[in-house]
Amino acid sequence: MKQINIIDSKDYVDQEVEIGGWLTDKRSSGKIAFLQLRDGTGFFQGVVLKNQVGEELFEEIKRLRQESSLKIVGTIHKDDRSHFGYEIEISSLEVLGTSEDYPITPKEHGVDFLLDHRHLWLRSKKPYAIMKIRNEVIRATYEFFNKEGFIKIDAPILTSSAPEGTTELFKTKYFDREAYLSQSGQLYEEAAAMAYDKVFSFGPAFRAEKSKTRRHLIEFWMIEPEMAFMHQEESLEVQERYIAFLVQSVLDNCQYELKLLDRDPKILEKYTKLPYPRVSYDKAIEMLQESGEFPDTKWGDDFGSPEETFLAEQFDKPVFVLNYPKAIKPFYMKPHPTRDDVYLCADLLAPEGYGEIIGGSERETDYDKLLQVIRDKGMNEPDYEWYLDLRKYGTVPHSGFGLGLERAITWITGEDHIREAIPFPRLLNRLKP
Repeated sequence: MKQINIIDSKDYVDQEVEIGGWLTDKRSSGKIAFLQLRDGTGFFQGVVLKNQVGEELFEEIKRLRQESSLKIVGTIHKDDRSHFGYEIEISSLEVLGTSEDYPITPKEHGVDFLLDHRHLWLRSKKPYAIMKIRNEVIRATYEFFNKEGFIKIDAPILTSSAPEGTTELFKTKYFDREAYLSQSGQLYEEAAAMAYDKVFSFGPAFRAEKSKTRRHLIEFWMIEPEMAFMHQEESLEVQERYIAFLVQSVLDNCQYELKLLDRDPKILEKYTKLPYPRVSYDKAIEMLQESGEFPDTKWGDDFGSPEETFLAEQFDKPVFVLNYPKAIKPFYMKPHPTRDDVYLCADLLAPEGYGEIIGGSERETDYDKLLQVIRDKGMNEPDYEWYLDLRKYGTVPHSGFGLGLERAITWITGEDHIREAIPFPRLLNRLKP
C-alpha cells in the first residue's frame, strides 16, 4: 500500500492508499461521517461509512475533535463537487494525537485574534494558499533572474550605513561600533554589479517605524536587482517582464490555491500583458488635482495610499509613475538630464488599491556630484567611502530596483491585509515569551 500526500490524489484514483493528516472539521449522520482533512499539501474530504468500518470505530470517529492527527487508509475517488476534485473513502483510521479546545474554530475570527494565534492559524486554508503562492513567487523569482543572467549576491543584514536615511533604522552595537539592521541591500548590490554585471539579492529588510496601516511592515523581504550598463528605461522593461513572469507562474502553478482564496484568474491574466503604462510624476499630480478628490495636493508631495489607489484605478494594469522630485527620494539616484528638480526614477503601482510594489532608479555615477549630495544631507562621509569608490574605479551607467515580497503577494492573492501574507508576525507586541 502506497503512502501518499493529498496533493497526489489524482495519480491514485480507485486505489487504496495511506495518508497522514489532521482533522479540520466534521459532520455526521446515523450511518455516514464526512471528515474535512488536511496534510500540508492540500485539503479534501474523507467519507466514512458505518457499515464498512464497524460501530466501534465509527463512534470513535464521531468523537474526534478539530486538529486531531490521524493515519488514514482508504480508496481515492474523484469528487467534481469540491475545489480539490478528489476525496477518500476511509476503510480504517488511527488517531495519532488528540486535540481539545482548538481556539481557531470554523467561524469567522478578527485579524488581531488570528495574529495572536498565528502559530496555529498557519494550518488554515487561507494561510495555506497564501504560503503556497508565496513559495511559487520565490521559486519563479530565482527562475526569472537565472534565465536573465543574474547572479544572486547576499547583502549583509548588519550594516554601518543607511541607503535611505537613518530615521527608520534599528540601531544596535557591533562590538565597539554602532550598526543597523539593514533597510536595503542595494548599495552592496551596486558594488557587486561592478564585478558581475547583473546581480540580485533576496533577504530581510527592516524599518524602525510602527506598522500603522495594512500596507506596512517592520520586517519584510526584498528582491533587489542591480544591473551594470543599463539605463532607466531598460530597467523598466526588466521590471515589467519580471512582474508579468511572477503572475503567469502563479496562474500556471497555483490554480487550486487561487480557488481557495476566491481570486479570479481572469483578473490576474490582464497583468501578464505588456507593456505596462507609464505616466510622469508631473502628469500624476495633474490627474490628482483635476479629479477634485485631492484639492490640497501640490507638486513636491509624496503619494500616500489614497493617491496611489486613485492613480492605479485609472489603468487596468500596473502603472509606472516616473521621475519624482529629488526632495522625496534617496540620495543615490541620478538626476534627470534636462531638469534639476527630479530624478530618473520610477515606482510601479499595483492595481486594485495595493500601491507601490517596486521602487527603482538609475544611479548617480559622478563621484563629485554624489559626494556633494552626501555632504549636503549631513551623512557620515567615511561610511560611504567604499560606495564612492565605485565611482572612481571604472564607473558605468547602472540601474536597479527593489520589490517588496509581502506587498506583491498581498496584491497577487487579492488579500485585504498585508500581514496575512507573512509567515509569522514580527511586531514586538505580538511576540510571545
